[in-house]
Amino acid sequence: MKAGWTSKPLEDACTFINGLWKGDKDPLKTVGVIRNTNFTKDGALDDTDIAFIEVEVKKFDKRKLFAGDIILEKSGGGPKQAVGRVVLFDKPEGDYSFSNFTAAIRVKSPDELDAKYLHKFLHWTYLSGVTEGMQSNSTGIRNLDGDKYKAIQVSYPSIGNQRRIVTLLDEAFADIATAKANAEKNLQNAGALFQSQLTTLFNRRAKRATHTTLGQATGGIFTGPFGSLLHKQDYIENGIPLVNPAHISQNGIEPDDRKTVSGETAKRLANYIMRTGDIVIGRRGEMGRCALVTDAEDGWLCGTGSFFIKPSSRCDAGYLVHLLRSDQCKQQLENIAGGAVMPNLSNTDLSNFALELPPVEDQKQIVAEIEEAKESVERLKSIYRQKLTALDDLKKSLLHQAFSGQLTQ
Repeated sequence: MKAGWTSKPLEDACTFINGLWKGDKDPLKTVGVIRNTNFTKDGALDDTDIAFIEVEVKKFDKRKLFAGDIILEKSGGGPKQAVGRVVLFDKPEGDYSFSNFTAAIRVKSPDELDAKYLHKFLHWTYLSGVTEGMQSNSTGIRNLDGDKYKAIQVSYPSIGNQRRIVTLLDEAFADIATAKANAEKNLQNAGALFQSQLTTLFNRRAKRATHTTLGQATGGIFTGPFGSLLHKQDYIENGIPLVNPAHISQNGIEPDDRKTVSGETAKRLANYIMRTGDIVIGRRGEMGRCALVTDAEDGWLCGTGSFFIKPSSRCDAGYLVHLLRSDQCKQQLENIAGGAVMPNLSNTDLSNFALELPPVEDQKQIVAEIEEAKESVERLKSIYRQKLTALDDLKKSLLHQAFSGQLTQ
């Protein structure tokens, strides 16, 4: 701690207030309730979808939010997100409270400790991974250990220097936010550029294309096993993988070792075994999710949520994968599948899917050009991803400097 700074546990500097249970005893009052969904990854309050509900006046009076209160996420999180995010409540008026999955932190002496300074300190604490070691799991939800959190030591200089630090950080973060928005837009544009290149490549040889259907152009389309053929007890770990839509990514097939079957079960389902050169494609959920079966996946099983397409001499499998993944085909498949909640393709729908198929030699040339374009776009995306990572690292570095006494001047 820098000389002249004060340090004390959070529980000595602040009051902690547990979140609101709405109750049902009159009199009731309609108030805005801040929930976990109102927390952004940058530690800001997103007030676009605050829930307004009726709560007991008696309960609300003890949990009314005031400008300068900090709202702490004490339950929630997930496999890739620790619990313990914080947002600053800065609304000067209105009736607002906070859900039972959160708690409010209120500074006891605002003349000694600035709420905005404390919020940034706690946000930095979260980004540094401190709260990850303070959480426990309960029925899939992560819970923050309140006693450990309250014991966190907060160090701070004079109130004037705290406010100077806040101003410096706000100015720097505004510039970082602008730079991140530009990088994210460029990343998005790179993806759109690739899709535009795909459309151009697919349309370039349209004059030499033959009108056909997916069923006619391939060696046939086959549906994965119905649920009645596979039971919960059939699944084992580290056996022969089943390939469902969730296991198909832009990089190929990524199996779940927990969703596999024994060799005996695979023999029983021999009609659904996929071979090198087949294409596996999801029949429900996101349309166009497909991948080529390589030597590494030879002998794996088509899952209940997928189709597999057999190759033919008329169609290059790599060309077909790129075509089905394109935004143009995805939209057409979505229109055919219907179902706003869970689109679902039938075998007949997919077999009758219309294609303008160029000669095989043209298909192979298109694939080569697509791969070249893909490499170029991926290099571009990598640059923007690195920039986003660097900006996140810069933010953490500035926060570290601020709370180690290097940004007071």
